[in-house]
Amino acid sequence: LGPSLASLPNQSKPAWLRQRAPQGLVYSGLKSQLRNLKLATVCEEAQCPNIGECWNGELATATIMLLGDTCTRGCRFCAVNTARTPPPPDPDEPTNTAAAVASWGVGYVVLTSVDRDDMPDGGADHFARTVRTLKELRPSILVECLTPDFRGDLDAVRHLARSGLDVYAHNVETVERLQRRVRDPRAGYLQTLNVLRAAKECGVYTKSSIMLGLGETDDEVIDTMLDLKAAGVDIFTLGQYLQPTQHHLPVSEFVTPEKFEYWRKFGQEEIGFRYVASGPMVRSSYKAGEFFLHSMIE
Repeated sequence: LGPSLASLPNQSKPAWLRQRAPQGLVYSGLKSQLRNLKLATVCEEAQCPNIGECWNGELATATIMLLGDTCTRGCRFCAVNTARTPPPPDPDEPTNTAAAVASWGVGYVVLTSVDRDDMPDGGADHFARTVRTLKELRPSILVECLTPDFRGDLDAVRHLARSGLDVYAHNVETVERLQRRVRDPRAGYLQTLNVLRAAKECGVYTKSSIMLGLGETDDEVIDTMLDLKAAGVDIFTLGQYLQPTQHHLPVSEFVTPEKFEYWRKFGQEEIGFRYVASGPMVRSSYKAGEFFLHSMIE
């Protein structure tokens, strides 16, 4: 998911990273419904600056966290709590979450989670049960799962990919050279490509995301795009990395909006992704519903 853009004071950010407070009738309505449904959205908890755009979009989109808030890994870009043995997941969460989301007013939901290396399948069946229940309750809703790598267990990947979801998302996060510096050692570039390839073989749309500003070169970004395209990825997003705390990796560069626009055009016109979202404020779930619809239309 990347760090919150709200983590830096406005005076520390380039002008293009400063955001206005979210507003709008649809946003206000969805926000009031949330309190009754007792749903925890990543959008609110991470103080995502794009929340107004996503919730007010042509297909209102929200991101829900499954499997708790404590990760078994320690990536150097991410401020999520970590522990070797997090609390066990709530066995009723798939049913309760599906019922709450089905009654909410969004048209597209992103289900995501921390890494759960303490679980035999990494939590894949927990995801799958949530998807199946949600689709039974509200068949018209579009569901994206933004998943961990399940320790490279491709059977777990396939189990989830065949659950009825619409988009399988798994983030490469950075270029190959910087993987060990940026991600937990249990993650890996080739492992991510294998996950995406296995999901694509199940016949679903696939998606991945990269953060810029970590010291990558243009050639490395291009190589990453080519590798993701070869793995069958349909939708690709690029956003600016921001340091969530002083204990995390520093920002190497603030990439300009013009350069992000260059990457958007390059990804679609030269690499051939079905859709590319690229901008300093873009996060992997940013306006995901609209991107999915446009990728299908195009």
